[in-house]
Amino acid sequence: MFSCSKNEKEKQLSESTVTETVESKTSIEVQPENKSIAQETKPISKSSTKETLESKPKVKEIKVTFIELGSVGCIPCKMMQPIMKEIEEEYKDQVKVIFYDVWTEEGRQYAQKYRIRVIPTQVFLDKDGNEYFRHEGFFPKEELVKILKMKGIQ
Repeated sequence: MFSCSKNEKEKQLSESTVTETVESKTSIEVQPENKSIAQETKPISKSSTKETLESKPKVKEIKVTFIELGSVGCIPCKMMQPIMKEIEEEYKDQVKVIFYDVWTEEGRQYAQKYRIRVIPTQVFLDKDGNEYFRHEGFFPKEELVKILKMKGIQ
């Protein structure tokens, strides 16, 4: 298992060129702390007609929120970036991908909230915002997809 400790932080921070490159290529959406997945889905009103429902494109419901808690200065975390991007693209209608850099001032609160011990840590939340799986260290895509399929992701 690959993971980073706080002792590696100082060493990794000196590699600022690499850090800046990774930061500029990362486009993972950050979800506000107090906003749950359940709040984002809106029911169709009862007044909708059959024609209106049929004319709207069918959008799949977000079933899983995949949270990656890591840092841009951590090698295993950097290795997770392309996997996160692939998951985001392949399952965009069913999985919300969020990255928190827990070595930043803004991200520290998420390290505490999710009680992480090492980075990277992956936390999987169901559609109601309840944690159903957690993994520490580098997580291969094949194994990650198995966890998504536990909640009906196809």
